[in-house]
Amino acid sequence: MEALDRNSYRAEARNVKITYDAPEGLEVIGDPEMLTVAVKNLIENAILYSEEGAPVGVGLRKVENVAEIAVTDSGLGIPQEDQARIFERFYRVDPSRSRATGGTGLGLAIVKHVASTHNGEVKLFSKPGVGSTFTLRIPLADKNVIEQDSDRSQP
Repeated sequence: MEALDRNSYRAEARNVKITYDAPEGLEVIGDPEMLTVAVKNLIENAILYSEEGAPVGVGLRKVENVAEIAVTDSGLGIPQEDQARIFERFYRVDPSRSRATGGTGLGLAIVKHVASTHNGEVKLFSKPGVGSTFTLRIPLADKNVIEQDSDRSQP
């Protein structure tokens, strides 16, 4: 998964072990670069907001007619009162951490935009002191449409 590759140096620098679990053959229709950036942002946040050496989990699964990508950290967690605003542009739960973690406060807003653009959604489950799970849900590709498109492209 390219989003994992794009975060490998960050994970190494913080001694974070990323576990990845995914079945073969799940396909979505969409912009591959946008989807990669969205997942990269989720993984990057999990690495940055976890303690050094903490594990990060990335899982992909099929749930009904969607591909569900879940990124789980064991970081600080997000207080309930901040969860409604976490996907707003430039919003930061703790502005004093901006220098330490870097970033612009746009990552989760980008994830939300990518999800919306692909008729999907992003959800958050978080408990302060325990960690967070961000779940990106994108509709699966209709196999019939893919087969028809590939038939048309053949001479």
